[in-house]
Amino acid sequence: MKSQTKRSAFTLVELVIVVLILGILAAVAAPKMFNTAGEARTNATRHSLVIVRDAIQLYRAQNSALPGDLGTEADLKADLVSMLNGPFPSASVGNTGATVRITTAGTPLSATGAQSWAYDNVSGEFIVNHAVGATW
Repeated sequence: MKSQTKRSAFTLVELVIVVLILGILAAVAAPKMFNTAGEARTNATRHSLVIVRDAIQLYRAQNSALPGDLGTEADLKADLVSMLNGPFPSASVGNTGATVRITTAGTPLSATGAQSWAYDNVSGEFIVNHAVGATW
């Protein structure tokens, strides 16, 4: 009669199979995880865009004029400081940060330049200064 020995460790084949399965799971999960971070940045920027647009409309309703009438970034931010709860929002996509390009053309804005946002103080249009953001 053969003596039965008690097995107390995993075999090399079992360990290779486990590592292989973990690798497959990581390969499937990693792209979804990274895509989620990108979506979070996009959603944060959309939320910031809505906040600033609402602040512009509130300023217009209270003052019968659009903010930033002097045509400078500092003037726009100073006019909106009482309408925003906290600092001027930052864009998290494209040209990240809280800089604003001011135009006085009254024509539709396009995403150009190195600033984070673009604002027309004649029409009141405010956009993300990012090629995709112009349609938001």
